[in-house]
Amino acid sequence: MWDDLHPVGRVASTGGYRRFALTGEDHTLHEWFAEQSVRRGLDLTSDRMGNQWAWWGNPDEAPGQGVVIGSHLDSVPDGGAYDGPLGVVSAFAVIDALREQGFAPDRPLGVVNFVDEEGARFGVACAGSRVITGALDADRARGLADVDGVTMAEALRAAGRDPHEIGRDDETLRRVGCFVELHVEQGRALADLDPETSAVAIGTNIWPHGRWRIDLPGMANHAGTTRLEDRQDATLLAAELVLAARAEAQRHATVATVGKLRLEPGGVNAIASHATVWLDSRGPVEADVRATVAALSDETAQRGGTIVEESWTPTTAFDAGLVSQLRQVLGDEVPLLGTGAGHDAGILATAGVPTAMLFVRNPTGVSHSPEEFAEQDDCHRGVAALTKVVQDLAAGAGSSPDQAGPS
Repeated sequence: MWDDLHPVGRVASTGGYRRFALTGEDHTLHEWFAEQSVRRGLDLTSDRMGNQWAWWGNPDEAPGQGVVIGSHLDSVPDGGAYDGPLGVVSAFAVIDALREQGFAPDRPLGVVNFVDEEGARFGVACAGSRVITGALDADRARGLADVDGVTMAEALRAAGRDPHEIGRDDETLRRVGCFVELHVEQGRALADLDPETSAVAIGTNIWPHGRWRIDLPGMANHAGTTRLEDRQDATLLAAELVLAARAEAQRHATVATVGKLRLEPGGVNAIASHATVWLDSRGPVEADVRATVAALSDETAQRGGTIVEESWTPTTAFDAGLVSQLRQVLGDEVPLLGTGAGHDAGILATAGVPTAMLFVRNPTGVSHSPEEFAEQDDCHRGVAALTKVVQDLAAGAGSSPDQAGPS
């Protein structure tokens, strides 16, 4: 399976991946997921946002009892191979392992591929899970645009889908009793622990995080004939905001990143008339993240600009009972780990679905980069851990439907 995915969307010059929503690469990944599902005799469905669900057993005969594993297949620009795909490949590997053991689940078991988790094309992370849970309004989702001005609605039409079909999907959510997402670690906390006991960790929470768009004004002019003192250069304002973001993050014990910048008109010999800066900020404490952004809002206003919140996710604690159950299955020596990275698991948890995560050690500590990595043996340990967890969760009737998920 890993070899199948290796070439899809890979950029030869960087070794990274460009797997963006509603593109040819995205279509290829969806076909791959469907093929893996059919090969295993799983029932494949898609929800109102296009997220793919492959079921072993009928979730409609046991509403609220489905045990779901999986992740996503899309990437950030020039991202790594493991962020998302490791969770999907591992989920199918768990199905194979359980069947080799002769295990017959008492609860429906599902594998999910969430679409547009990274938000690399349309700017809102976890769009696939946000839309079906109602966290992202369908009208707003349809109006989101990529850097070329193509809206999600237009991209859906180009892909042969009706954009008016997307929206909250309670029917899909009622099938899910719990969700456990395996993911490569996106830091080096596990690499710094005992190598014998830290290949896999149990996730406890996701830090609060959000994205903001900052627009800054300037005036276009000639790069060669305009005196420095006469310039109104939006690029300088953007540079000042980038530095201010770093300073405010240090002041408030958070992290703040400007990873995307757009200048207009975009000519090498033209002074920028407009700059758009996208800010990502997160931290362990919600109030500190808000304070960071508030300070940057003041900085923006002083420069005549505007700041708009594009997405926000508060602190997300995973289900305490489910986390405890995972620890009982895997052992008290398994590390517990909070994360500053957002995940579809966090969106489902916020919507009331009992959710937990497993993290597989990343020796480089690098993510969203071609340097992202996990040792093959550690990946196998991740599959083994997830197999134990699923075997435990799917072996009994579990929680009652009215306790298992959103109504």
